[in-house]
Amino acid sequence: MEFEQRLQKAIQRGRQLGNQRRSREEAEALNEEDLKSLHSKHRLVLSEKIESCAKQLQHHFPGFQFETIFGERGWGAAVSRDDIQISSGKRSNRYSRLEMTIRPFSEAHVLDLAVKGTIHNKEIFNQNHFEKISETDQDSFVELIDLWVLEYAELYSAKGSS
Repeated sequence: MEFEQRLQKAIQRGRQLGNQRRSREEAEALNEEDLKSLHSKHRLVLSEKIESCAKQLQHHFPGFQFETIFGERGWGAAVSRDDIQISSGKRSNRYSRLEMTIRPFSEAHVLDLAVKGTIHNKEIFNQNHFEKISETDQDSFVELIDLWVLEYAELYSAKGSS
């Protein structure tokens, strides 16, 4: 067999291997519907966790009102209260709120957890945590939800006496 024939066969084998690899990658890659489904699965679990934590926070701090959030802003929950403080005959409102949501599915293909915390009219945090949907570690999101609620509770307790 001449070199030219062997070269042609080598090129042909290389193309076949490349095509096989691309076919495998395409089969393994999640399509848009798979990503939406996976996002929805994560959203359900995590929004239930958010609601559970927010209700526990409400239980420990009487006066907070619970609110389920769903729709364009995302899925999750919030607790809030509006207190009136009277000092030296002057009246002022002190608003506190913790809101956590899983943002809706987007073309970015990420699972996005958003949190906003306000204590006595001051924003104490406004953060997002996101991961690619296909690489999401649900346990890390659960731990982060716990952490943010615990952080809010600690900060609210510290400022609540002032």
